[in-house]
Amino acid sequence: MRLAALLISTALLAGCNFHKTDNSDGNVTIQANTDGEVNFNVPFVQGKIKLPEGAMNNSNFDIDGVKLMPGSSVTGISVFAGDKGSTVHMAFKAPASPDAVRAYFADEFKKQGVDAAVSGDSVAGKSKDGTPFTIKIGPGANGSEGTIDIQDKD
Repeated sequence: MRLAALLISTALLAGCNFHKTDNSDGNVTIQANTDGEVNFNVPFVQGKIKLPEGAMNNSNFDIDGVKLMPGSSVTGISVFAGDKGSTVHMAFKAPASPDAVRAYFADEFKKQGVDAAVSGDSVAGKSKDGTPFTIKIGPGANGSEGTIDIQDKD
């Protein structure tokens, strides 16, 4: 969720392409892609910003201290937060085979004391605060491509 806060902060500081909206339901939506284009809709304001080149590749994403495999890059992210919880969906590329990436995540979560296990093409578990996550990994160009989905009911 720190990435979502960073994106919101960046959007508010950037001051470009904003307009007032009537998002009275209180929901927050943020979407970003590999080109650094970020669309957001938060209560009372929505807009678009362009992050500096490479910002997505240099993102610092982790679950309970477990980061993406070294050499990986974020290729997209979307966040939805409302009164019934939040969902984070992130896409990434990794420089190793799907089996190696799954093994990396399973080993790193074990080191951090996080309940996670490999099941088929995914690593699924719960963070230390009980939030469920699923990391799905498949073959991709020069390694693997994957998605991380985190759903929080709070």
